[in-house]
Amino acid sequence: MSARAGIVVTGTEVLTGRVRDLNGPWLADRLLELGVELAHITQCGDRPADIEAQLRFLADQQVDLIITSGGLGPTADDMTVEVVARFCGRELVLDTATERTINDIVTRMMARFPDVDADAVLAANRKQALIPAGATVLAPVGTAPGVVVAGSPTVVVLPGPPRELQPMWLAAVATDEVQAAIAGRTRYEQRTIRMFGLPESGLADTLREAERRIAGFDRLEITTCLRRGELEIVTRFEPADATAYADLLELLGERHSREIFSTDGALVDDQVAELLTGRRIATAESCTGGLLAARLTDRAGSSGYVAGAVVAYANDAKTETLGVDAALIDEHGAVSEPVAEQMARGALLRFRADTAVGITGIAGPGGGTETKPVGTVCFSVALRDGDDGDVRVLTRTTRLPGDRSDVRERSTTVAMHLLRRALTGEG
Repeated sequence: MSARAGIVVTGTEVLTGRVRDLNGPWLADRLLELGVELAHITQCGDRPADIEAQLRFLADQQVDLIITSGGLGPTADDMTVEVVARFCGRELVLDTATERTINDIVTRMMARFPDVDADAVLAANRKQALIPAGATVLAPVGTAPGVVVAGSPTVVVLPGPPRELQPMWLAAVATDEVQAAIAGRTRYEQRTIRMFGLPESGLADTLREAERRIAGFDRLEITTCLRRGELEIVTRFEPADATAYADLLELLGERHSREIFSTDGALVDDQVAELLTGRRIATAESCTGGLLAARLTDRAGSSGYVAGAVVAYANDAKTETLGVDAALIDEHGAVSEPVAEQMARGALLRFRADTAVGITGIAGPGGGTETKPVGTVCFSVALRDGDDGDVRVLTRTTRLPGDRSDVRERSTTVAMHLLRRALTGEG
């Protein structure tokens, strides 16, 4: 078994959801890179008894390393170091070298605030120089030092702000104490497969088949997650089990070749960005309100392949800005494949693009009909090859579940996949 670790994220603001925890997931990724098994991530408020309870819980799980984040400031509610010292059976002692370092940092900071009582601030920050006896001090990135306390388990105490925690973690890993604690780590491989258009139940059936057919399947740690209509399958395994993973990949390819769009972890956004190299794209959006254009722009970078976007809700806006025939809207309705196609063609012309996407739908609430309920969305991708080339069009209609936000977000994902298929010729 690999070396094991646990993470304690402290802070009432995190526990109550006022601040989103960024440190737990970031540290989890770093532990994976090191080959350390993450047993638990726990959260607790700024209460000594609760912090100590989390430390004791993790120790009972036979972890080799505990990492805490938060509670290293100068105020009364910052008490993680004090609790860790008690948990480790260490006395708190004033580290004079650390005190001088903190004083130098605070003095430089106070130069920008002449009306603040610098002596009072220095006195408050003196608390941050109290260190568990025998601990290794991690130099502060802000004003708070971190500490590493060797033992069974070894405890690493890090600050809460991610901009301070992340560089300090690198320093912590380099210490002899942490290296000794994770000496039994195992190097893991991690692979990510992404699918679109497959329900989780379909994948579950394939994984049951894999369990029956693949030798060593039980040694693959597989997690699945459904996000924005995409299935993400993350598999972690030791190098010796690479054959079992290869067999799994082959089985997934046999059963779901059309739904698999990435076997190397690449996002559809990155794939579309690569496919759009040398092209010029425009969007015409109704129910998505410009979200697709924003998503494309996020990946465009300096290549600047996004020519422009039109967001048109009203019928007359579609007619005036995109040239959609009013009679076509009257005949088929604003939410229809013919209108989506004309929106895409209109965006091609308006922005002199060679690639365009039109989206029109009913995101809700209300506005749906029996034949076109809320969640009905029509998509059209128009491609022109060369200045005078014919326009190829790929058009689809789908029904998406959820509330307005869900429909809008899922619609952008459907549009990205339709665009990818059009550009690759999959259709």
